[in-house]
Amino acid sequence: MAQDRKVVNLKNHGIPQRFSLPAALVRLRDVSGQSLKAVMSEFFDQADDALFELADKAGTNQDQTAYFDAMRELRLRRKSMTVSVLQYVSSAFNEIGKFSPKGRSGTLDDVDEESLSLLDHSQLEQQVAIDNLINKLRSQNSEAIHLLNVRVAHLLPSMRLDNSQMPLSPEVICGGLAEACADLDIDIRAKLVVLKLFDRLLGGILGDFYKNANKTLIAEGVLPDMKRPPAPGKAPKSSAPAASGGGTGSGQEQAAQAPASDRSGQGTPGSSASHSGTEVQATFSELTALLHGGQQGGSASGNPAGTGVLDTDTLMARLNNIQAEATGWGTDDIVSLSSQLQPLFVNERGERVTAGQVDSDVINLVSMLFDFILEDRQLHSTMKAIISRLQIPVLKVALSDKNFFNRGGHPVRKLLNELALAAMGWTEKKPGQRDPLRDRIESVVERVLNEYNDNVDLFTELLNDFGHFMDLDRRRRELVEQRLKDAEEGRARQERASEAARSLVDEVQDGRELPQSVIRLLDEALSKYLQWVVLRAGEDSDQWHQARRLTENLVWSVDPRPVTDDTRSELLKAIPGIVDSLRSALQEISWDPFATDAAIRDLELAHVDVFQRLVTAAKPSAKAPVEPPAAPDTVSLEPQSPEAENRASDSPDITSGEAEHAAAQEPVQAKDTAQATPTVDAVAVEWLQRADSLRVGSWIEMTRDDNKVRCKLAAFIKATGKYIFVNRSGAKVAEYQREELARALELNEIAMLDDGLIFDRALESIIDNLRSSRKD
Repeated sequence: MAQDRKVVNLKNHGIPQRFSLPAALVRLRDVSGQSLKAVMSEFFDQADDALFELADKAGTNQDQTAYFDAMRELRLRRKSMTVSVLQYVSSAFNEIGKFSPKGRSGTLDDVDEESLSLLDHSQLEQQVAIDNLINKLRSQNSEAIHLLNVRVAHLLPSMRLDNSQMPLSPEVICGGLAEACADLDIDIRAKLVVLKLFDRLLGGILGDFYKNANKTLIAEGVLPDMKRPPAPGKAPKSSAPAASGGGTGSGQEQAAQAPASDRSGQGTPGSSASHSGTEVQATFSELTALLHGGQQGGSASGNPAGTGVLDTDTLMARLNNIQAEATGWGTDDIVSLSSQLQPLFVNERGERVTAGQVDSDVINLVSMLFDFILEDRQLHSTMKAIISRLQIPVLKVALSDKNFFNRGGHPVRKLLNELALAAMGWTEKKPGQRDPLRDRIESVVERVLNEYNDNVDLFTELLNDFGHFMDLDRRRRELVEQRLKDAEEGRARQERASEAARSLVDEVQDGRELPQSVIRLLDEALSKYLQWVVLRAGEDSDQWHQARRLTENLVWSVDPRPVTDDTRSELLKAIPGIVDSLRSALQEISWDPFATDAAIRDLELAHVDVFQRLVTAAKPSAKAPVEPPAAPDTVSLEPQSPEAENRASDSPDITSGEAEHAAAQEPVQAKDTAQATPTVDAVAVEWLQRADSLRVGSWIEMTRDDNKVRCKLAAFIKATGKYIFVNRSGAKVAEYQREELARALELNEIAMLDDGLIFDRALESIIDNLRSSRKD
């Protein structure tokens, strides 16, 4: 009878309950996890740019709002969505043979008629989007997926797996994406935009992912000679032995190094094994396994001999008694969770008692979470003190609901994330000034301390109220920021127009002898007209080219060069049109009519002077005709007369010595430039890319006169290359050119802040630290 415990009931089980993955699949799981993390990172980078482009081209305000909502939510949920997808794919490995992707479409024969129900229209649209993505991935990567399926099946000869049950099948990956999108706090329009982005961007990215997965198994010796998928009904040929239990190294050793959920189906002692909690059990067991250094039931947080053990109900009752004490803390008081819990573990006789194994693990995890939050440099010390008062309520939630550690959409986690995100840009007000954000955060914390007992719905209510408050605050700030952005862009366009007009006026005046009245006309009235044309039509428009010709013709009419026999007649024909065009141009910009008439009269007098000079210059030509001078921008190829050569040699404009001196200076200047270049390049290589990585909405901490100021990038003005930073109220704090911003980053005058979700960052940090200590 003692042997009966070793008998495994295979009824309704495709694999043994304590199945251990072959070493090659353990390797594939670990490598593909890292690859999939890189794939998701590349997707989010591309998605941000794609959504911004779509919002910019949106035809309606409703579409634009959907794109912006999707972009904001993806930025906020980037890390948690990645973790969710990785956990989902990991479950497909760990539960291979039993795992079935959620939401997988099936045939009508597989549907239970009694369970048929009408799908909501939005759910149907999401399912259609997921199915389309699955079909697209299968069609684009059919050969690589087929090769991978054959290799996985070769490692598991006793197991029959559907294509959709393969650990890295499109159904599994898309199922993970669907689950990650389920917790997105956006409407169906924005959610469909996200799903369409997956469809648009992931197809190309995942091609290399499947190729690398095959390479990983080939490196493990799994069917290395198979270049093409075998025909249906034929077994693949392999020059290597089957790797169902071997591979490189010991399968038992690698299985032992995997998380607890990989090695067995057992949960944490004292935890339930309900159907709905399977994934939660695995996640919590992984955390506790890391906490105990991989030893199940280790004594790291066990109960010392001879001490009493508090059951969960007693522990919760004592936590209720001390919860309200946090309301009496000072403004900057921060009390660690362990310090708050010390009085709880002493009984009425003054003896030391401890919590149970599972409760101790939960306490340790929550304590580490808040240690990270309270040491985070992203938060102001005052905000840390306020948020620290939530340690006891959060511990109570975690003790009563292990789903807390795994569910990204848990209302308590979302509330913590929202509070921390709102507090990131907060700066302390001067005494007597009203501070609505601090008042609202303190109100949320006080309600939790005073009202929370065991009803988690309170957190959902507070999350909705705080979200509504932040939405109103965000819309107000966006209006202020938009006005600032519009003003800055208007100023930048004005500067660009002024620069273009000034450049043209300087260009046409270069080397000319113009009357003061004409110079004044160019610098004032005509410059205003040129700026108006640039602002209205741009520098590539026909109107700008016409304005340029008008400016050039105006200058030519008062200083015609070169002068020929036909110059006088050309002027007589052109001047009326030039004057009319000038008058029309000034009328376009509503220039003062009296000033316009005065400018036209001065121009007519200038034209009279030109004709007089032409007549005077023409009289000597009757006795000794001289060839008209060549145009300034042309080179005469005719041999010069001796007199001309003498005049050229006697010209005081430039001597041969000066020419030699100028030529000698050129290499020196080039050398100086070459020496200056490395400094600019060094800044560009190290810091300009960081400046370029800043996106609108990114928060920074700026150091000024030993004071730290928090602000965010409100706008990047392309016309001038300016980065405009504002504080949380939307008021302008600073502006930088690209090189100035890079230099400030290099000098550590500006530090970038991580605006990721604080709970997810804390959990990620805990896992990394536990894994590092486990390796040590």
